[in-house]
Amino acid sequence: MLYNDISCTLDLYATRFPDETRDVATLRQLIAEGGNVSSRHEFRGHITSGAIMVNEAGKLLMIHHRVLERWLFPGGHLESTDVTLRDAAIREAEEETGIPPQKLHSFEGWPQGTPIYFDAHVIPENTANNEPEHRHFGFVYLFRVLPQQITLQLEEVTNWAWGETKDAPEVIGARLRRLGLS
Repeated sequence: MLYNDISCTLDLYATRFPDETRDVATLRQLIAEGGNVSSRHEFRGHITSGAIMVNEAGKLLMIHHRVLERWLFPGGHLESTDVTLRDAAIREAEEETGIPPQKLHSFEGWPQGTPIYFDAHVIPENTANNEPEHRHFGFVYLFRVLPQQITLQLEEVTNWAWGETKDAPEVIGARLRRLGLS
């Protein structure tokens, strides 16, 4: 069922953003070659899913990733229990921030099943986990979040902050501004 969702999500994204088909085609090719893109052990590339959570003031929740030492949106690898990429984003958001799924809502004006962003990016070698440099295909979903206490998953996350739309990658920032967030 997850591979059906991956295929449908790629179709939705390619239709909504036809100028961003290179990474979509790369992922489709890897799947066609038999790549197990739902497994974090597929080092030709595998899928991650994440969440942009926007509060009532229009701020974006960012977490500081322990291993990558960067400010990112909550997200991570797929699990065998994930049925959809969107569900994986919700699960990752809860794991890393403690915000329960019932506090995350679809964002008015954005189609629920379509990620706001998709990209392929290189993850550096991690000798501690015996992982070579590899590629992540990241699907990022947009949610409105109700006020909630943040409880960090300290194994992966060292800090959190509410950021400005201008702090988001340009492509995401432009899409958020079109939704009235600035």
